[in-house]
Amino acid sequence: MSELKDKICIITGAGTGIGKGIARRFAKAGATLVLASRKVANLDETAEECRGIGVEVMVHQTDVTSEDSVLSLFAAAEQAYGRVDILINNSGVFDNGPFHELSLATWQKVVDVNLTGPFLCARSAFRSMLKTGGGRIVNVASISAQMCRPNASPYNSTKHALTGLTKSIALEGRDHDIVCSVLHPGNILTERRAASDTPTDQEPMMTVDELAETALVMVMLPLHVNVLETIVLPTTQAYLGRG
Repeated sequence: MSELKDKICIITGAGTGIGKGIARRFAKAGATLVLASRKVANLDETAEECRGIGVEVMVHQTDVTSEDSVLSLFAAAEQAYGRVDILINNSGVFDNGPFHELSLATWQKVVDVNLTGPFLCARSAFRSMLKTGGGRIVNVASISAQMCRPNASPYNSTKHALTGLTKSIALEGRDHDIVCSVLHPGNILTERRAASDTPTDQEPMMTVDELAETALVMVMLPLHVNVLETIVLPTTQAYLGRG
């Protein structure tokens, strides 16, 4: 339980799903957690679970599409702990449909959450890490950044763009020991999927805890080593040859 001892880690979208799974795993590794999301009730539930593991947890209600809200998140973390060592840029949304039927509002909502949000959070993390000698940023994208799914052009586009953002940050950060990586998950049995009316038992799934193990390995490496891109998916998922 000491892999991330004394590390200050901000996780966005930490109330449910992938973010919650990563928060739980990082807590077991001894990290001090700053959990962010729009819904405080979900955050409080995650925080209590992580505190029960034995680590310190701060909860901060955050809208990643708002510059002021993101600045407030990082200011609170720096005021409490003096630095940010790790950012898990996980907030995301899926709202799509046939391309020719998409509204501008749908497109803009997905772009705001999936691309502008990670930009704002990564920019604040980068600024903080410049002052303290480096750190790690992990952007959570999707295998849709590699193999597009139909009727999902806003999601596909933003996840492709998140890969470009990752590479740009990694390039500009390498002289400052600021390391940026992108994690591409395949099918994950999140709460949303479990509650969906669409059957998931016919598709291969992995758990959020299984994905979180990969995230832990990525952030445990020394700063002179980077796993730039990682694809993690169920072995039998239709990915190779998909589309």
